[in-house]
Formats: sequence, C-alpha cells, structure tokens
Amino acid sequence: MTTNQLIRSSILAGICIGIAGFGYLAEKSIIGAVLFAFGLLTVVHYALKLYTGTAGFIKKGEVGQLLLILGFNLVGCLLVSLLVRCSPMPLQETAQKILEGRLAMGPLNGGVLAIGCGFIMTTAVTFARQGKNLPLLFGVPLFIMCGFPHCVADAFYYLCVPVSFLAEHAVAILIFYVSIVLGNFVGCNLYRFLMNHE
Repeated sequence: MTTNQLIRSSILAGICIGIAGFGYLAEKSIIGAVLFAFGLLTVVHYALKLYTGTAGFIKKGEVGQLLLILGFNLVGCLLVSLLVRCSPMPLQETAQKILEGRLAMGPLNGGVLAIGCGFIMTTAVTFARQGKNLPLLFGVPLFIMCGFPHCVADAFYYLCVPVSFLAEHAVAILIFYVSIVLGNFVGCNLYRFLMNHE
C-alpha cells in the first residue's frame, strides 16, 4: 500500500467510526452500542486502516506508520463531527457528558480500561479476517457497555464537544487521550505479549 493509499484508507476508517459514533450519540443505549458495530464491520470488510484494527498486527519498524494511521483516522472523525454540528439533536451535549466522564476517571484509570478495548478489538478483527463476524458484533457493544475507551471513537466524541469546553480542558484532554492510545496499544498486543507471538 502506498502512502497515498494508506492516508485515504485511514481517513475512510475514521469516517466509518465517526458515523458509528454519530449513531451512538443519537441513541446512547445498548441499541446504539450494537449499531456502533456498523463502523467496525465496514472497516473490516473494506480492509481499511484503523488504529485499533492495525496495532495488534504491526511488525517491527511500523510504529511510525501506525501513528500516521491514527492521525488520519482523526481527520475522518473530524469530517463527521461537522455533521454533528448541523444536527438538531442534542448530540454535542451528549458528547460533552461522555468527555466529562472520561476526564473524571483520570488518565491512569482510562489507560488501564483502554487495554480491555484493545484486547477485544484484536480478538474481533482476528476472527473477522477469517470471515467470522460474531465476535465483532458482540465485542463492539461489549467494550462500549464496559466503558473501555476506544481512541478513535473517543476522538470523534471529543471533536463533537463545544469548542469552548475543549479549549478550557485542552491539557487534561490531551493527557487523557495519550493514555488511552497507549492503553489500546497494549490491549491490542496482549496476545503477542503473553503468547510470545511475533
């Protein structure tokens, strides 16, 4: 995959997660959590580049590529967040409540909980690559209902929050975000860490 293809694939993956996140903000319940699986199913079907779908499978020397994927995942999320600002539904308020809850748990707890999301994601993607989608259909609602942060979905929620709130809490948000990116990475690689897989 060329760099140009990687960038476009990563943006599309971010758009898929943003659309799924839009649905969850519109229906913040188990129904919304189940509907969120649309985003991950689309990412897997089209083999798009998503941070949490890639982190558990990278090889040595590909960390820079992984960060590039994350960066352009965020661009895709940003594009969908513009739709949220056009919606008559109170989506920004819902997103702010999610962010406030994240900040209240603190970066240490957030990072640890993010490990659970990463573990579920690598498990689900491994099965989905074999044409078995049930772990994905169950895994996505599972990490959402457990409150395990997903660094791309969370970024979408943050980008939907009123700008004034983001500016006021920018440093705390950045610290928390870095912690969940790292937590997701650890969780995505638990199989390799514990089973000595290359």
